[in-house]
Amino acid sequence: MDTESQLQVSNSEQQNEGTSFSKTCFHGLNALAGIGILSMPYAVSQGGWLSFMLLIIFAMICWYTALLLERCMNQQPLIKSYPDIGEVAFGYKGRVVIASFIYVELFLVAVELLILEGDNLEKLFPNMSFTLFGLRIGSKSGFVLITALIILPSTWLRSLGALAYIALCGIMVSFILAGCVVWVGEFDGVGFHERGKLVNFGGLSTAMSLFAFSYCAHGLMPTLSNSMNDRKQFSKVLLVCFMASTIINGAVAVLGYMMFGDHLKSQITLNLPTNKISTKIAIYATVITPFTKYAMVITPIINAIEDKWHLCKRRPLSILIRTSIVISSVIVALFVPFFGYIMAFIGAFLSMAMSLLFPCICYLKMHKAARRFGLELIIIISIMSIGTFIGIQGTYSSLVQIVKNIKT
Repeated sequence: MDTESQLQVSNSEQQNEGTSFSKTCFHGLNALAGIGILSMPYAVSQGGWLSFMLLIIFAMICWYTALLLERCMNQQPLIKSYPDIGEVAFGYKGRVVIASFIYVELFLVAVELLILEGDNLEKLFPNMSFTLFGLRIGSKSGFVLITALIILPSTWLRSLGALAYIALCGIMVSFILAGCVVWVGEFDGVGFHERGKLVNFGGLSTAMSLFAFSYCAHGLMPTLSNSMNDRKQFSKVLLVCFMASTIINGAVAVLGYMMFGDHLKSQITLNLPTNKISTKIAIYATVITPFTKYAMVITPIINAIEDKWHLCKRRPLSILIRTSIVISSVIVALFVPFFGYIMAFIGAFLSMAMSLLFPCICYLKMHKAARRFGLELIIIISIMSIGTFIGIQGTYSSLVQIVKNIKT
């Protein structure tokens, strides 16, 4: 899930003649084809084979709630973004709530990118250690710090247009990763022999939380729709993007679970055999992602802070704010370095609200006809009930696991 990391692309195009159907599909798939694919096999291992069916059901639900956001936009043509929908539905408080969820999610995604880098570089160079001011630092923590130092100058840039186009590597990484998983299983001796479990009720909430993270691109959808030269085709864009991402996620999930079963780690790359070329290709492709996406992920947060206090003209202060955000994300990544559990928390608490609850609530508020008893209202209430239950259950279980691992 990399949601608002694409906003720079869409906003710049929106000022021109508008994007075509195919290009909008590309940006939508790029938003959905994020780092969540790495945890799809782990998600299925947590919930068992039955949870794979839930992945498909969840994709359908998220597709439907994205359509609800489109209907909200059609009612108010002046709406440009997700927070705009919140403001039209519930006033300024609605805007603040939705914007806050977006910015917290983006910050935690930035943390995930650093953890991702530390985990995969440690697998490539397991015996490395670092010494800083006489203090010995482990390989994973050292790689997180080095990554942050390399990334830091890119966050000082005001124009991220070039980086936005480099973000197309998100889709490329997904295809490369899927190809490498198939190659490792078929040609590198791992095979597809693991039976796995039919269902693991104790891990279903974790699995659904990870699915939510993978399909949470709703914060981008209004911007994408508004950028099109023919907004009437946006419903088709949503269908193409969600179907394509489900095929990719599903393929990696099934193949990964058949290869490693219940021994899967939070990222499929950490299970691949170390000495194989295909593994190195998969990890190198994954390692590139944080360098191209980190700056874009935190840019909306930076812009919100600078616009709120009118700091954009003060260059030294702007650099200080950007550096502070990077430092704070590094601190969280070092003290809570649990990729899977943080992703589950983001999915359960933030993505569930952004993908399921807020679209339904805003739609019901803006469309009086939808509040009449009928099939549509039943579907919406069912989605809200599912989102609330999984959100509470998933948030609790992920926080318990995070606290437990911090103590150990």
